[in-house]
Amino acid sequence: MTVLFSELLVPGWAQGPDAMIGINEVADATYKLPCHSTEPEVFFAETKAEISYAKALCGECPMKAKCLEGALSRKEPCGIWGGELFDEGQVIQEKRTPGRPRINRELEVLAS
Repeated sequence: MTVLFSELLVPGWAQGPDAMIGINEVADATYKLPCHSTEPEVFFAETKAEISYAKALCGECPMKAKCLEGALSRKEPCGIWGGELFDEGQVIQEKRTPGRPRINRELEVLAS
């Protein structure tokens, strides 16, 4: 994927194999997209606080809807796209923490 400050060359955002959507079409020339002015790792964070921060950066972005639409069409495997968290091509509410899942106490009581 090639992303330039003046134009986005991301498949799924425009029609045709060589189509582009310029940032100037949706924002004034002084606006910088959050994903262009922040470290990329922010959008692939692991902790809840970092994920919330990345989602907040997308909040006022003029490309938010197009970014989400493109990520859904490409089935992005992970990261924050259009203000949403992706895992294996699907939007999820939160990342699962490492370790074993909790035992459901109600099922445990019913089983005994």
